[in-house]
Amino acid sequence: MADSVENRPNVPPVPAKLSKNAMKKAQRADKNGNTKPKKEKDPNRWAPKSDSKTKKKNETSPKVAFVNRTPKGQKKDINNKSMLASYNPIAVEASWQDWWEASGFFSCSDEKIRAADPDKRFVVVIPPPNVTGSLHLGHALTVAIQDALTRWHRMLGHATLWVPGTDHAGIATQSVVEKRLLKEEGKSRHDLGREKFLERVWDWKNQYESRIHHQFRSVGCSVDWDRKYFSMDDNCSRAVRHAFCKLWEEGLVYRATRMINWSCKLKTALSEIEVDYIDIEKRTKLAVPGHNPDRKYEFGVLTSFGYQVKGAMDEQIIVATTRLETMLGDSGVAVHPDDPRYKHLHGKFVIHPFNGRRIPIILDPVLVDMTFGTGAVKITPAHDPNDYECGKRNNLEFINVFTDDGAINENGGEFAGMMRYDARIAVEKALEAKGLYHGKEDNKMRLGICSRSGDVIEPLVKPQWFVNCDQMAKDAMAAVTNKELTIVPETHEKTWFRWLENIRDWCISRQLWWGHRIPAYFGRIKGESFVNKNSDDASNRWFAGTSEEDARKKASAKLGVAEDQIELEQDEDVLDTWVSAGLFPFAVFGWPENTGDFENFYPTDLLETGYDILFFWVARMVFMGQKLTGKLPFKTIFLHSMVRDKYGRKMSKSLGNVVDPLEIIAGCTLDDLFKKLENGNLPAKEVEKAKKGQKLDFPQGIPECGADALRFGLLAYTQQGRDINLDIGRLVGYRNFCNKLWNAVRFAMSNLEGGFSAAENVADTVLSNDVVGCRNRYILSRLNHAIKVCNDSFAAYEFGELTNALYNFWLYDLCDVYLELTKPVIVDEDAEAKLTAQQTLYVCLEFGLRLLHPSMPFVTEELWQRLPGKRATASITIAPYPLPMEGWTNPEVEANMELVKEVIHAARSVRAEYDLANSVRPQFFIKCLDNDVKAVMEAQLDDFATLAKAGDSKCIVDEEAPPGCAMHSVNDKVQIFVLLAGLVNFANEISKLEKKLTKIAPSLASLVKKISREDYEKKVPENVREADAAKKVALETEEAGIHRAIAEFKRLL
Repeated sequence: MADSVENRPNVPPVPAKLSKNAMKKAQRADKNGNTKPKKEKDPNRWAPKSDSKTKKKNETSPKVAFVNRTPKGQKKDINNKSMLASYNPIAVEASWQDWWEASGFFSCSDEKIRAADPDKRFVVVIPPPNVTGSLHLGHALTVAIQDALTRWHRMLGHATLWVPGTDHAGIATQSVVEKRLLKEEGKSRHDLGREKFLERVWDWKNQYESRIHHQFRSVGCSVDWDRKYFSMDDNCSRAVRHAFCKLWEEGLVYRATRMINWSCKLKTALSEIEVDYIDIEKRTKLAVPGHNPDRKYEFGVLTSFGYQVKGAMDEQIIVATTRLETMLGDSGVAVHPDDPRYKHLHGKFVIHPFNGRRIPIILDPVLVDMTFGTGAVKITPAHDPNDYECGKRNNLEFINVFTDDGAINENGGEFAGMMRYDARIAVEKALEAKGLYHGKEDNKMRLGICSRSGDVIEPLVKPQWFVNCDQMAKDAMAAVTNKELTIVPETHEKTWFRWLENIRDWCISRQLWWGHRIPAYFGRIKGESFVNKNSDDASNRWFAGTSEEDARKKASAKLGVAEDQIELEQDEDVLDTWVSAGLFPFAVFGWPENTGDFENFYPTDLLETGYDILFFWVARMVFMGQKLTGKLPFKTIFLHSMVRDKYGRKMSKSLGNVVDPLEIIAGCTLDDLFKKLENGNLPAKEVEKAKKGQKLDFPQGIPECGADALRFGLLAYTQQGRDINLDIGRLVGYRNFCNKLWNAVRFAMSNLEGGFSAAENVADTVLSNDVVGCRNRYILSRLNHAIKVCNDSFAAYEFGELTNALYNFWLYDLCDVYLELTKPVIVDEDAEAKLTAQQTLYVCLEFGLRLLHPSMPFVTEELWQRLPGKRATASITIAPYPLPMEGWTNPEVEANMELVKEVIHAARSVRAEYDLANSVRPQFFIKCLDNDVKAVMEAQLDDFATLAKAGDSKCIVDEEAPPGCAMHSVNDKVQIFVLLAGLVNFANEISKLEKKLTKIAPSLASLVKKISREDYEKKVPENVREADAAKKVALETEEAGIHRAIAEFKRLL
């Protein structure tokens, strides 16, 4: 903005014309003219936005479908073929993945890994996605991070291996197949039987595993497909059986009757990760699976009722509960031994109102807080974790009142057969009829929900298999404390220790059909009387075996009878998915056999996954690795943030915000998104809800972005410790970045023709040239800076910094500055300067593409292959990753060029303020603080003229600029003056501004009159008064700015 006029130092800063930018700035200014601070900037503010105009244009332009004519596995032929006018991700990404795989670039031989130094190897096992369905954006983030790291290590020359795989996901996969079976055929798994149902699950697994592998390839995963694994393949199954038996032999695996999380809908025990929690603030009604679909049930209330004291039926002990139906299984009422209100009831009983059962009044200072409520607590040991412990302490009866599907069983008396929440209503009415109901009140509570079925979790006491984790947890904590195991970001160490310090035995059995059948057998001796396998007294009759024959031998030895006298019954349950998942880092390499792969590739170097499964999966791998192999399974744990939608919501099918990476890569219409929902397992109501969400988020569908833009965008969003609120629109912007790369190389190719050949040591050649010049030294220094930041960012897992450095170099340093500066040089007659510019440009492109490759593999391979000259490797995937070059960094040149760029920016601002057309080349006078600054600017006057679109310009120190110049203060060292005489019609500008004043004045006067009314403060709402005050300031600011502008133009006349 022009600040003053030459020879008029007292004139206040004023624009000759208020542009839109100036108006915005003026509206942010206070009465004293000080600009208000802007809002805090988005950390991803530099990410490109999609251009709505371009979008509309592209939508209406006919698009020719790309046809891939490259035979599968062969290298794409791009020699002597002209580049497309603009970037087309589908065309660019075609064929490269097949060629990379066919060429064996992603494999790692035993010889290479054995020969590698410990710090020059990189082995990682992919967190196996569940075969429940397609990959989502959380998986895409995992892949983007791991592939970028793998490619970086590979390009550094390290022995590198990335192992792919998939997980059977027991409960999740069985659940989706059951839902599909019910929806399409109206059948349950029991209608088919175990064997036929499992055939259906295997069909599902094969279908979706194939799709997942296709998605991996589409995103550009550089995994070794020859080593792919599935968590129920023969090798993994053998590892699971061996691990179970070893833990059983050491007494760490045992069978016991304990309290567990139970899903009544799925009829199975659940792990904590399969339980979602919702916070209920007050009385809330919810639908419950397995119950009347037309009814909702009350949660978030505390119901009070009374127990009559035996022998004193007029006296009641009042208790309260959030789960009234469980009172059918009450076996005690607890009070504090020091509570004077109940001293007279010590050792007495209350009577159950529905079955007459005597219930003891017990003393329990551990459970009871006598200052809370009535100081009396109902105890249901079979249905509450705290009551369970209380029941064990006080030898209370454990009375289960639920069937496996959540109905009231025979212990519920008159309520037997009712679903549990219908029984809740019936019990309340029955208590009221007996005069024992004492009302209810709102109560905050946390409700556990089955993540697979939506059912409310019930704590039940069941015979299950458990793992004693105490010592394994201590060893895992010690590994982190001793820095043998590193967790990144370090903030997650608190979670690690919090979970492990409070470790409980791990329930590993699931009442499912799909999964690893528990390798445990109950042994009976032929002819003996019946022995109940679920009795705790029969625990010594269970035998773990890697096979039935193995278990029979163990049973024979333990029971002292011949093997042919043993009858074995294998447990029908399957193992928790996390058991097999905990073995992945070593099972995939052949453990328990001491294979060459196990010796060479285990332990791995990195485990990268989402922070949400730090305990449920990562800790279990550490447990199993240390216990079964004597080694940590990996050296470093890197935990990335959760991917949420742009509103910060969790990705959920019912919200319609779950996006398949392929839908972003190839684009997807809104109709296709709808069809996907309709063909899924969601209920009809949920489908309609999800469609509304999709229509709101993707009204035009999802545009085609390509895998490179998806990967780069996800990496750019990654900031340690922060969740990712992903806006698909940002990814469209990164597609535009790919187009910028494409155009940069396209321009370069057109200027590297005519016999150009890169020197063998082209970078050194450039720097040794006498005419290298400031612009060339500058861009090489900036390139070296980017190289250093990228390597440092990879090493520190700072992917946001990585993408920032890459984006800034390519867009701002190379494209916006250097390419523009080289255009006049390349067409100049100075052959030596031209060759130096060509060589420098080639260095920037070749190094820059290699620098970018780990995050954008497809477009970089395509463009790298198009560069002229011969290179030492067949593919960029195995080309050396750039490392900082000695002698390239030049702080003095960078500082000088930054000053020049500041002056150019100021000159462009002045042009914009005065609406000077691009064809106009005004004369600039650059007033410098001293001769040193002048020397810097004079050396770069040609570059200034190129980027500022300036005419003949001059640097001055002591002399003054001619009259009729507007001035802009760049910094404390430089001012610029632009000669406007003959370029701007000052009289016309004054007339325009005066017309604006005639419109502003009445509006301002009317508003002032309104605010000045006597009753204004009393009658006008506060929010309206605030709006009026803001509008008044804006009008006054605009009016003052126009007055200053008019004064400025009059001085220029």
